[in-house]
Amino acid sequence: MKTPPSLEPLVLDGFIDEVVRPLKGGKEASVYVVLSGGEIRCAKVYKEANKRGFHKQALYQEGRKVRNSRQARAMEKHTRFGRKQQEEVWQNAEVNALFRLAAAGVRVPQPYHFVDGVLLMELVTDKHGEPAPRLNDFVLTGQQALEYHGLLIKEVVRMLCAGIVHGDLSEFNVLVDKHGPVIIDLPQAVDAAANNNAARMLERDVKNLADYFGRFAPELLTTSYGKEIWKIYESGKLTPDVKLTGYFKGSGRQADVKGVLREINDARDEALRRTKQP
Repeated sequence: MKTPPSLEPLVLDGFIDEVVRPLKGGKEASVYVVLSGGEIRCAKVYKEANKRGFHKQALYQEGRKVRNSRQARAMEKHTRFGRKQQEEVWQNAEVNALFRLAAAGVRVPQPYHFVDGVLLMELVTDKHGEPAPRLNDFVLTGQQALEYHGLLIKEVVRMLCAGIVHGDLSEFNVLVDKHGPVIIDLPQAVDAAANNNAARMLERDVKNLADYFGRFAPELLTTSYGKEIWKIYESGKLTPDVKLTGYFKGSGRQADVKGVLREINDARDEALRRTKQP
């Protein structure tokens, strides 16, 4: 096929030997099957920010590191330079997450190179060597649903042990190869320790899995793996081989609403007294 303009620099620089065919297009990127280093791989070409369909980026960008204060100021002011830097940070989030997770043993595509907004990585295939299907393409038995759900919960735990929350995990962001589920699409991945929304995102990821697999194994609909995992993570005791029950018991203590309101009122009164002092 004719080489897309976005991949021409990588062909010229020798990162790609040949563009075989398009694989898929999405709201954030287009993916191509390519020959690279004598192997069949895939190339993910990120779309420009104004052409993407992904919203609420601010939730995911909290805690992401920037190179310097100039870059941070430009991003805050939404200047032309700032938007370009913001785009680089957004793309680098997936690249960094993939390298970090692959090193931690999480089942994600192996990344190889990131050049000019193009990510070269492993092409996940099925037992016939064809691109692996997405999880949402499957009709599962109850036993298969329980098995795949268990495998993915282990991957979620392994990701969190590596300090990362996917942030948008669902049956649409999981491929299934001959060994089982492989997690993909991580540009919205967040640092669990640096993002205040991480706990909520983790619970949502886990709930998405329960809702999907619960269609085939309804007993999963009453589980609370997300809260259980985060509680253990907060305690500093989370390990990849942690034993989970799927159930979470809260503290059982009622919030002291009157006490909280009393402290707020006292703080407000103190602030008013300070403003009246000469």
